[in-house]
Amino acid sequence: MSEAARPLVLVVGGATGKTGRSIVDALLKDGGFRVAVTCRPSSLSKPPVAELRSQGVDVRVADIEAYSLNELRDLLSDVDVLISTVIFELIREQKPLLIAAKDVGVKRVIPCDFGTPGKRGVRDLHDAKLYIRDFVKQLGIGYTFIDVGWWMQLALPYRSTSQSPRRIQSHEVYGGGDKKMLLTNLDHIGDYVARIVADERTLNQYVIVWEDEVTQLQAREIGERVSGDDALKTSRIYVSADEIRRRAREGKAEFLRNHSRLAELKWVSYQYQHSMHVLGENSLATAKALGALDVRELYPDIVAMTLEEYAQEFYEREPFAMG
Repeated sequence: MSEAARPLVLVVGGATGKTGRSIVDALLKDGGFRVAVTCRPSSLSKPPVAELRSQGVDVRVADIEAYSLNELRDLLSDVDVLISTVIFELIREQKPLLIAAKDVGVKRVIPCDFGTPGKRGVRDLHDAKLYIRDFVKQLGIGYTFIDVGWWMQLALPYRSTSQSPRRIQSHEVYGGGDKKMLLTNLDHIGDYVARIVADERTLNQYVIVWEDEVTQLQAREIGERVSGDDALKTSRIYVSADEIRRRAREGKAEFLRNHSRLAELKWVSYQYQHSMHVLGENSLATAKALGALDVRELYPDIVAMTLEEYAQEFYEREPFAMG
């Protein structure tokens, strides 16, 4: 396929972040796309941006939050597929970008989802994403909505000797720990996205991306066994449903008082834990009931990773740390 014949995919938002970079790398590896990303003027000289350019990525300097509708139209004028990986605080701010995409004839948009499945009224962040999905449908533009299983990188307990600030939280077991949860290796998300955006079957559809499905207690058992850390077997901290809800309410109230990012993360995180481990929403059954196409059925040739396999890698290197 000639260069001009390959569709142009623009990744907006955190193209050098974890999900965004996974998607960009997979699109480049696929070879069937021209790839562009947006970059704030202040980030232009940073090493990750220089690396993207060296790989042939078209780096477009743009401030999505500040751009006018006409500037957004210019940015998107030659784009075939728009993928948004904006930070969660900007979920609702995607509307002007999506309007511009509709105006200039972008063929497909993938708004920023990439979270676990669930119903309305449980998680404020997920409700914001569903609000944007409704807006996309109202616009009448081609779309694909993509949810993913909880990251494997966050599913295992850190060794008892770990210095990670997440060590204590990783030892917590929510509710009874017996609800099944979908899991996805963060590094593999892009591989699935690259297949999805090239597939006409996924146009105007909702897709669930996942690799394994286990309970939190099963994840704990895997971590305790594979890590070889006997101390982990006595380090479980059981957190009740009432306590999870209390922490979420506390985080939300604190954020509304002082707009603390730590409080916001607490609010969002514990609403997720309630959704997954109390209500059991992060399951294949839930996703399919909500109308999702199963990525494992769409692409049976992709060999999915199990949490057991990932655990071998996890404990062989420094623990994953959230930025």
